[in-house]
This record gives sequence, C-alpha cells and structure tokens, in this order.
Amino acid sequence: MKHFFIFLLFISISNWNRIAARETVLTYNIGDFQVSILSEGGQDAGSSMLAGATPEIIDKYLPEGVFRLEIQAFLVRTPDKNILIDAGTGQNLSGNLESLNIGGDMIHVILLTHMHGDHIGGLLKDGKKAFPQAELYLSQAEYDFWQASERGADARKVLEAYKDRLHLFVPGELGGEISDLLPGVKPVAAYGHTPGHTAFLVESLKTQLLIWGDVTHAIPVQMPHPEISMTFDNNREQAAATRKKILEYVQKNRIRIAGAHIVLPAIGDIRPGKAEGEYEFIPMCTCEAI
Repeated sequence: MKHFFIFLLFISISNWNRIAARETVLTYNIGDFQVSILSEGGQDAGSSMLAGATPEIIDKYLPEGVFRLEIQAFLVRTPDKNILIDAGTGQNLSGNLESLNIGGDMIHVILLTHMHGDHIGGLLKDGKKAFPQAELYLSQAEYDFWQASERGADARKVLEAYKDRLHLFVPGELGGEISDLLPGVKPVAAYGHTPGHTAFLVESLKTQLLIWGDVTHAIPVQMPHPEISMTFDNNREQAAATRKKILEYVQKNRIRIAGAHIVLPAIGDIRPGKAEGEYEFIPMCTCEAI
C-alpha cells in the first residue's frame, strides 16, 4: 500500500485546486437513463507509476514520460432515482451536481467502486453526510479491507457516518449470472486495484454501459499493454488479470465503458488493437452529449 499513499499525496498537493477549478459535466443517454460524467479535473502523472513498463514501451507510448490522470465521478439518473457512483475528491462535486439542479438531499443512492480518497472525498461535509438521504452500497470485501487497514481512517469515517444506511453486497462475475443491485444496475467483481474493487453495469432498453472505476489509469499504455499495472494497485497481478478479462468481454459484447481516470469525455468503446491481446479506446464524441 506504500505506493498508493504516495499517490494520494500526489493528487492532493496544493496546485490540484488550481488545475481542477473548472466544473465540467457531460451527459449521455443510456436507454431511458441519463449518465453524467462529473469532472474533478486532472494533472500529468509520471511513467514511474507504471509497474512493469519497459523503457521501450515508455518511449513508444509515452515519449514525454507522462500520462494524463483525471478524476471523474458519475451520476446516473433513472426515472425514479438519482444514483451517484463514487464521489471524487470533493473539489467540484457539489458544483457539478448543482449545474444539473441536483442538491445533496436529492441523491438517493451512492455506489462505491472502492474507498480510495479520490473516490470518497465528496461524501462528507464538515464531518457529516454530504448526502443525508442516500443509501450507501459497498462490496463486502472492500468493507472488510478498510475496516482492518491501519491506514483506513478516512474510509472508516465515511462508513461510520453512513452506517445507518450502509448496504454490503458481493458482486458477480462478468459473463455470469449477476442479479441487479438496483433496477438496471449490476455489480461486477473487478478485484485487484483494491480487494473489493467493483464495476457497475448500467442497462436500460438493451443499452449497456460499464462504469469500471479504476480498471485503468494510463489508457495510452494499458490499452496496448493491459498486463501493465500501477505501482499503487493492491494486487498488481490480479488487477492485470481483471483488466484483460474486462477488456476482452466488453470488446466482444460491444459494451460501452466509462472510467474514473480516463481523460474527458471519459466514456467510449473498446476495439481490438493492432496485435493480439492489444486494445484501443475510442472516446465518444462530445457532440453526442446532451
């Protein structure tokens, strides 16, 4: 976990507010659901964060030695619920939601992919619930991990604040039978980045979107080389295996994806790459946003 806490320092340095000051929201239709990408901004990250990337790979895909690391949260509006998937760092979350005329008391459900600081930062305000009416959903394995972690103080504060509305679940395996966690939303096991890391498959009117959390961080490298993980992944080998499985599945089944650390618009399609085992991310045109 050492490298992860170096990463948290990296994203919380003083110039993050300057870089992330803008509020950016892009909204797309998924059947009769609306999915909004809520941007927290971003900054460049160094290639030293890539575990197993050879100098040749860095020279080919990151000639300047850096990749863009952005942070997004997601709002899914169904006909009867407002569902927040992750909460970013909290820098822009309330402003982004307000731009959609969504106040904190209008969020009905919060789904967490995992409990790293850049995914739970917006859940508390002055130590209390930022979303007082929301039910909080978290995988059992993620809950167990942070309850036992010596460095889980911030995660435990969130869990304590929402304990009266906390729901634990076990995600299903992609390609298997997965029950809805909520109508139109299925939890998918995506372990490796953290022990309970979860993706969420959103489906409406036979249109699907997999919001995959931190399956990738460095798209330029991890698409052609999904075997490359991040130094701060909890289990690098498991994270790589998860990434390969998900990439193969969504490509074969033509399922659109969205990721927390993909550069805006942060949503698009996965296509086969130039060689076997390689992939390409095709971002959606922002002209399709509403």
